[in-house]
Amino acid sequence: MSRIEAFHSLEMQPPRNPISCPRRLRIAALNAERLTRPEAVRQLSDRAGAHVLLLSEVDVGMARSGNAHTIRELVASTGEGYLFGVEFVELDLGDGQEMRRHAGERNLCALHGNAIVGRLLFERPHVIPLEESGRWFTGYEGAQRRIGGRIALAARVAHAPRPLWVVSLHLESKTDPADRQSQIRNLLLALERIAPGEACIVGGDLNTKALPRGADERRLMLEEPERCEPLFADLREAGFSWVQANRAAPTQRDGPSKTHPRPFGKLDWLFVRGARAENPQVIPSLDAKGQPVSDHEMIAVDVVLGEGR
Repeated sequence: MSRIEAFHSLEMQPPRNPISCPRRLRIAALNAERLTRPEAVRQLSDRAGAHVLLLSEVDVGMARSGNAHTIRELVASTGEGYLFGVEFVELDLGDGQEMRRHAGERNLCALHGNAIVGRLLFERPHVIPLEESGRWFTGYEGAQRRIGGRIALAARVAHAPRPLWVVSLHLESKTDPADRQSQIRNLLLALERIAPGEACIVGGDLNTKALPRGADERRLMLEEPERCEPLFADLREAGFSWVQANRAAPTQRDGPSKTHPRPFGKLDWLFVRGARAENPQVIPSLDAKGQPVSDHEMIAVDVVLGEGR
């Protein structure tokens, strides 16, 4: 990792015509499943009315997503700006299914990471490493060999009514609740350094697989999630809330190339500190023809930046 420049840089493109930060800010988050369909994700974000879109699973130069710079394609028609940070340099064509589907092809850049998109100006961007456990590593044989580790991508919104940070987050899937808690603690330590006491919105795929999935237990997702996923206790202690920012509904779905066991789980979350959250939504990740865009639903919330909490 020390020898690969992509891990020590951050790609940043400002919007062509930036807008002022409104006092009611619409934030959306999506695990974009490689962002293989940027135009469909664009339409989904527009449908959500998002001022800021927090993305995970974004490919750059991967055969499985057409060897495109997917985030540039996403913003090409809108003039939005973006930040992109690298989680992994991929050594293969992807997972087992992707390796079979794209056999004989080559990756141009082989980068995979997180992004923040919007018409607002972003400043003081940071890539925050979250884990060094390497539990995802499959070694020299097997599928999805890669170098890197999970990250959060953070930036401050310029000219906001009060200092405000947005964070695109993706926690590891091939691990357990204690390791996910460790990753959240690394995030909170970093935020304490770069944004002490400032308003902050964190959103993304937390892979909270230990949460209850039965319909009769869904209220526990919001009321007592720390019983199954202790990372919620750390977020609460750091001043973050989630009850008003999320719905007690699953965010998994069958995607363009993946299916998941039933019942679906709630893996994707928005957390708010220093502002008021209203109107949380889970938005089906379907295109205009009703076809899936991702194997995760989009989540969204209004964040009110008036005086007080």
